[in-house]
Amino acid sequence: MKKQTTLLCLSFLFTTLSFAQDEMRWSFSLEERGNGEIELVADVKIKQGWYLYDTQIPEGGPTPTQISFDRLEGAEAIGAFKAAGKGATVKQDEIFGMKIGIFREHARFTQRLRVTDKSRFVATGDVRAQACNDQSCTPPLPNDFAFHAGDLPKTVGASTTTTTPEPEEASLPTTVPSPETVNAEAAVPAAESLATTSEHNSDQLWAPVTEELQQFGMKGSTAGMSLFWILLSGFAGGLIALVTPCVWPMIPMTVSFFLKRNKTDRKKAVGEALVYGAAIIVIYVILGLVITALFGASALNNLATSALFNLIFFALLVFFAIAFFGGFELVLPSKWTNRMDQKADTTTGALSIFFMAFTLVLVSFSCTGPIIGTLLVEAATAGNIIAPAIGMLGFAIALAIPFVLFAIFPSWLSTMPKSGGWLNSVKVVLGFLELALSLKFLSVADLAYGWRILDREVFLVLWIIIFALLGIYLLGKIKFPGDSDLLHISIPRLFLAILSLAFAVYMIPGLWGAPLKAISAFSPPLYTQDFNLYDGEVHARTLDYETGIALARQEHKPLLIDFSGYGCVNCRKMEASVWTDPRVKDLLDNGYILVTLMVDDKTRLPEIMEMEENGKTTRLKTVGDKWSYLQRHKFASNAQPFYIALDHDGKPLSPSYAYDENVERYLEFLRTGLTNFTK
Repeated sequence: MKKQTTLLCLSFLFTTLSFAQDEMRWSFSLEERGNGEIELVADVKIKQGWYLYDTQIPEGGPTPTQISFDRLEGAEAIGAFKAAGKGATVKQDEIFGMKIGIFREHARFTQRLRVTDKSRFVATGDVRAQACNDQSCTPPLPNDFAFHAGDLPKTVGASTTTTTPEPEEASLPTTVPSPETVNAEAAVPAAESLATTSEHNSDQLWAPVTEELQQFGMKGSTAGMSLFWILLSGFAGGLIALVTPCVWPMIPMTVSFFLKRNKTDRKKAVGEALVYGAAIIVIYVILGLVITALFGASALNNLATSALFNLIFFALLVFFAIAFFGGFELVLPSKWTNRMDQKADTTTGALSIFFMAFTLVLVSFSCTGPIIGTLLVEAATAGNIIAPAIGMLGFAIALAIPFVLFAIFPSWLSTMPKSGGWLNSVKVVLGFLELALSLKFLSVADLAYGWRILDREVFLVLWIIIFALLGIYLLGKIKFPGDSDLLHISIPRLFLAILSLAFAVYMIPGLWGAPLKAISAFSPPLYTQDFNLYDGEVHARTLDYETGIALARQEHKPLLIDFSGYGCVNCRKMEASVWTDPRVKDLLDNGYILVTLMVDDKTRLPEIMEMEENGKTTRLKTVGDKWSYLQRHKFASNAQPFYIALDHDGKPLSPSYAYDENVERYLEFLRTGLTNFTK
């Protein structure tokens, strides 16, 4: 008998959210050191069997423990962030091939500060550290601290040491430089930006150009298209849910109930079936709206590239895959189902039918839960606040259609395939697909933070193995819990096995750099691949806006801005299907200065930038924050991909271009920009 596991999705999310904090528990305090000096003390308790790294690590080693200030006023940093008390234990790290200092059980780190103005004192920021054991390491996630004037020790006074006064006109808080694990390709352009900004009027380059774009005929964003695809994805998910062991047997049972309930009035039976279908749709749409309300608009926009949430989604999909493989059953408490069933029996009219629909939702949760979870994950990361509701609408429509159709045409019930072992095979196939999809979310977090643990070749190897195993399973060579004996292979099963194995073979050339356009939306970009024999991809000249302007002036070429993102699926599709066209590649390489601006780059800026936006102050902490603000402020757009051709003063040369894989239209867009530039 299968092991029964009662687990609610919210409790699972809460457990996963807290995983990164289990290995380290941080606490922060301020201690006086005399003469107007204090120490910011960071104490950490480390889980048994785990350790974290020292603040000083040789070049090429792991991420050190480090501090970063978002805002430091009324004080200045003295010296380096370092360990206090007992020093680190030095060990030989076999992976990095060097001696590295580590701490176990407990560690204390301090940063000395000199107080210059008690009344203005503010110190906010974070400490990042990696906790490791013999098998794995956590990502260097931030542990935030915040202190204000009221948090200073009562006896501390302003320093009597002469210091250089802070300029009155400085509008940006100081960020204390610290070693960061950054994307190497982004670090150099960021430095170039500081050198080139003063060469031209930066305010003019950042000035809004929405009126000029409207004169060209500004094209809309991809939001509507994204919602349409989310609706289709939800509909497809509903169709898949129909052929699972929890839903398929419910169709004849439920339809027969309606027909028996109104033997003499078939018209009434059909009407009740229509109400039943509508109730299913209402329930799932409400679920989508609840997800939107829980997360909120801004949170949904940030989910796509948040490392923590992408890691949660990765773990969630792996969890669902194990459930589909038969590792356990994902069920809701039986009292919920019994209560809904009782409500359906004791109430009358449309309310009774609504409770019947709710019973179906609860009973089928074991199979539909993972599909719904995957759909909501995809919808939430689309960055549109109504996407979850749209996805649930598509799912519910597909789920409701057969109940209504079989009620209208009851004779069709006799033609339905009977339940059997094939239904469990559907679940197992979904398990393989969930496992493959989970790697996409791990890849997004890996790219945004530059961890480089899931480069393109590693991703492809895992996908090749997953789809090869799926093909072998469909041929009956692998058996999971719940599978019945396979006496022969059906024709549909054979063709599915051929497709899966062929897909695995198709991906093999990608290990040597083949573009693999069919999976470009999921796989990491080509530049993450260490061994690459393919030379047809397009590379940006720089990842910095001002540097691109300087290069364009120097080479007398127009500028093409590509607003992109590590987690942008449509960006990868455009790069694989449009940019690889020889005509497009020639124009991008020779006609333009191509600048790619990653709106989800988590590299910290040297200084926090405070900008006025929509009547409130926006704080830009990362490189991605800066480029996202540029796109919103200058071009009134927030969707990626977003392409715009500019002259040397930052003025548009043609209409903007969003996601559209038509090569001829993209060529027309590029040629229009070149023609207007020469004029």
